[in-house]
Amino acid sequence: MRFDLDGLPVYFPYAAIYPEQHAYMGELKRALDARGHALLEMPTGTGKTAALISLITSYSLANPSRPLRLLYCTRTVHEMEKTLAELRLLFSHLPPAAARSLLALGLSSRKNLCVHPEASASAARDSVDTACRRLTASWVREKAASDPDSTQLCEYFETFDRAAAAGDLASYMPPGVYTLADLRSLGRERRICPYYLARQMVKYANVVVYSYQYLLDPKVASIVSREMQKECVVVFDEAHNIDNVCIEALSVSIRKQTLEGAERNLRRISQEIDRFKATDANRLRAEYNRLVDGLAQRGNLPISDAWLANPSLPDDILKEAVPGNIRRAEHFLAVLRRLVRFLDGRLETENVENEMPVSFVASIHSQAGIDQRMLRFCYDRLQSLLLTLEITDTDEFMHIQTICDFATLIGTYTRGFSIIIEPYDDRMPNIRDPVIQLSCHDASLAIQPVFDRFQTVVITSGTLSPIDLYPRLLNFNPVISRSFTMSLTRDCICPMVLTRGSDQLPVSTKFDMRSDPGVVRNYGRLLLEMASAVPDGIVCFFVSYSYMDGIVNSWNDMGILQDIMQHKLVFIETPDVVETTLALDNYRKACDCGRGAVFFSVARGKVAEGIDFDRHYGRLVIMFGVPFQYTLSKILRARLEYLRETFQIQEGDFLTFDALRQAAQCVGRVIRSKADYGMMIFADKRYSRHDKRSKLPGWILSHLHDAHLNLSTDMALHTAREVCSLVALYSTCNCFGTLQCGCF
Repeated sequence: MRFDLDGLPVYFPYAAIYPEQHAYMGELKRALDARGHALLEMPTGTGKTAALISLITSYSLANPSRPLRLLYCTRTVHEMEKTLAELRLLFSHLPPAAARSLLALGLSSRKNLCVHPEASASAARDSVDTACRRLTASWVREKAASDPDSTQLCEYFETFDRAAAAGDLASYMPPGVYTLADLRSLGRERRICPYYLARQMVKYANVVVYSYQYLLDPKVASIVSREMQKECVVVFDEAHNIDNVCIEALSVSIRKQTLEGAERNLRRISQEIDRFKATDANRLRAEYNRLVDGLAQRGNLPISDAWLANPSLPDDILKEAVPGNIRRAEHFLAVLRRLVRFLDGRLETENVENEMPVSFVASIHSQAGIDQRMLRFCYDRLQSLLLTLEITDTDEFMHIQTICDFATLIGTYTRGFSIIIEPYDDRMPNIRDPVIQLSCHDASLAIQPVFDRFQTVVITSGTLSPIDLYPRLLNFNPVISRSFTMSLTRDCICPMVLTRGSDQLPVSTKFDMRSDPGVVRNYGRLLLEMASAVPDGIVCFFVSYSYMDGIVNSWNDMGILQDIMQHKLVFIETPDVVETTLALDNYRKACDCGRGAVFFSVARGKVAEGIDFDRHYGRLVIMFGVPFQYTLSKILRARLEYLRETFQIQEGDFLTFDALRQAAQCVGRVIRSKADYGMMIFADKRYSRHDKRSKLPGWILSHLHDAHLNLSTDMALHTAREVCSLVALYSTCNCFGTLQCGCF
């Protein structure tokens, strides 16, 4: 359909539009007009993606004098594919001339795009990267040119390189929408590398869909996204955890295994240096001269040699000459050995230590003779040396890269970080497992360059409440900030707060209550009663893996688990991705065949963040407890202190905000469209408190009736049976209860 929005012709790929989609587009248009940033919370299952891409694409088509490019960032490959499918549908509804001029593509890692039979065979991403470098590195190709029989090359990359040199890449990728599967098929058919083709074509694409890390992780962003212009609209979808993504991009952990691996890496590098001195000393001398002029003077590396960029160095530092005492390869290795020995000594502590970067750098200087400027250049100096030594098996050098990443970050930042040394894990206090953790506390350090660089950045999700905390966490000023509710002709969600069991004893996962046999029994009886009354799939979320393991074992001892399995099969998420994927597949099969199933999962886990339980796969979701973070974590305590001192965010406010956004994300898994329906049970007495409950998204609160704020198991069971009876009535009519046929 085509409609007018404040004078803007908007092309929309569906025959009808929801009121909240129209309102969402209106706010988004205001942000584009103002060339500012936006913070928008859109209810789950109301077509947020379709609204976003339709409005931004239509806006660009209506303003040919300043066309906008869309950089759409997703958390997972699955979400990327769904977005590209929506784009394909949208392009089919555009005027033919417009559709023929637009290019949209997805970009992912080599592991997801490589079509070389041998290089793509490995299951590990780093191994695929290394196999690719062995076939495409510039020195490998030079050797093959002089001795073709001794060196294997990648025919797909060779086709790409010839097309790029001839300026003919566009003929391989005409306008249209290219999913990852499309790119792989194109690569096999045309015998061209889909990964490098996509890497090059993002410069010309109107819409690029890729991972958060391609913009937020400086090691990746400065290689993949460096040529993106200011006239881009950046969308971070499902961005409720974006502050954590930013922090993780700039945090580093070092353990004993890391240091032992770094020692092995240094011995291997030393051997390579000796070999080059004997066979090609000119390469080392040329590198020394180049470093005198500054790191940026390396020039434009071949695309196959661009590895990972510096985690923090700004352009002005890259133009400086590298410190003289690390220009020679042997001197640089000596510096790294002293740094590794220093870190090894710090791991011998018996007490928890917490230092700021300034004092830690001062300790390195006084004990190892390495100053701040030398630390700051470590990462790039290592990359330069590995290129000079023509090392292709990059996955074997991850340990020394981690050390140099750590060194560059502490040498660059003086605030927003802390170094925490822990000899024991709090959860296993009898097992020594020392770790040095460089923990970033300020999410704005990673995302601020994105806000500064692009004219409009849209942060959106279904669970951003309370929305006013994000501008403080990310240190930006949105021109538009709004939370939308869900417009419904019938209630498709039924949230409930369960505060007590059938015996009227309160239920909670508070630390002093979670192990109480009465609480464990009441939680088990709740699930048993619901499994007997609710059809199809039930999803249960627990606050942690350890709590889930403990309560499931207790239910087994009490005989409750066996009773549940009389009604439905039970599947469990584990930290192992393969096991969890298998469990999900079997869970869906059980729901498809009518047997019904229960899936046990964990808040903040892979399932909670990326798996949809739509339709019969999720008729009920139970959130057992309030998923607060582990509050004894030294890293969390340090971050809370930083947020309080820097942004005036109080500890209780942040912890409650974080727990409730995780709870909302969990229960939102069961609603993926307005034609869907599902019940949500918040099983903890703390949800009945207004200061906790009010942090839930408005689209959940608007359906949380007063009568459902303080339920026992019996009352919740009665409500669930009423809902299921009503749904049975809905299912007899083609309108599915939308009242469009007047059936009610």
